[in-house]
Amino acid sequence: MSAPNSSFVRACKSQPVDRTPVWFMRQAGRYMPEYRAVRKQHSLLEICKKPALATEVTITAAEFLGVDAAIIFADLLLPLEVMGLPFHFSAGEGPVIEKPVRSKEDIANLRTDRAAELGYVSEAVSLVAKHFGNRLPVIGFCGAPFTLASYMIEGGSSRNYVHAKKMMYNSPADWDALMRKLVVVTTAYSADQVRAGADVIQIFDSWVGCLSVEDYRRYVLPHVTGMVKQLQKTGVPIIYFGTDSATLLPAMKETGADVIGLDWRIPLDEGWARLDHQCAVQGNLDPVLLFADWKELRSRAEDVLRRAAGRPGHIFNLGHGILPETPVDNVKNLARFVQEYSVPGGRKP
Repeated sequence: MSAPNSSFVRACKSQPVDRTPVWFMRQAGRYMPEYRAVRKQHSLLEICKKPALATEVTITAAEFLGVDAAIIFADLLLPLEVMGLPFHFSAGEGPVIEKPVRSKEDIANLRTDRAAELGYVSEAVSLVAKHFGNRLPVIGFCGAPFTLASYMIEGGSSRNYVHAKKMMYNSPADWDALMRKLVVVTTAYSADQVRAGADVIQIFDSWVGCLSVEDYRRYVLPHVTGMVKQLQKTGVPIIYFGTDSATLLPAMKETGADVIGLDWRIPLDEGWARLDHQCAVQGNLDPVLLFADWKELRSRAEDVLRRAAGRPGHIFNLGHGILPETPVDNVKNLARFVQEYSVPGGRKP
């Protein structure tokens, strides 16, 4: 671990800090001219698979924005390849999985013994951790089992998750077998990132908000809980993030994750109260507010900070990733604003 005493890692553990730490999901992305320049030369997967490139993109974004943590540049779907499920990105369509997982046989054919082949991500983590030393913590991450399963079964992104839910309802044993395999691979992959120097792991359950509380508890919670417990043995805090998940918060808390991500659909104080203030929270500005003028953006960021009320365990972030056309200066100014803001007594001089 490179920066275990940073304000970000302390906040993840709900320890007091002198100011609110801030970082952004997708802080290295198409809204940044530097990233677009790299993308002109290399595909997304090439950047992920060449540690020197992934490192450069990760460091450039963190340093330019002046944020309190660097998240490694990788793609959620990388584990699918080593499980024997190739995918590609089609222009404007997002990821495409040619042969979706639909049957018992498809699940049986998925490999769980090749997680080490994702070592290029850990190599990038190690290079980033070396670059920052104890100046800045590094966040490693993986996709959550439900979110990865939904891509595998649907064959890409989905609006209604019909195939995934059909498997849950009609073939619960197959569903559980698939989730168990995903937990094995993503846990090994994440633990490798910690060994390489990641200070925190974030589990992205981006699409879990499509589930009812009952379905979440039955088909997802046991698997994520097991995963969180295993990853906590590595000694680093775990952030568990979902969108559209306001109704799921009390159940998500039961995973035992150190930090729960809140999206913008629920006020921060209300979301934290639903978690009984028993863990740290991360969030929760609407990413589209970064398109607003500075006065509006600042007042809405201030509202998030006011609702956190200086309680230990708040990490400022967006409710989801930065969008492609976002004005870069707004992102940079927002990071600075959060860092200069302190509770009580408003901004420091």
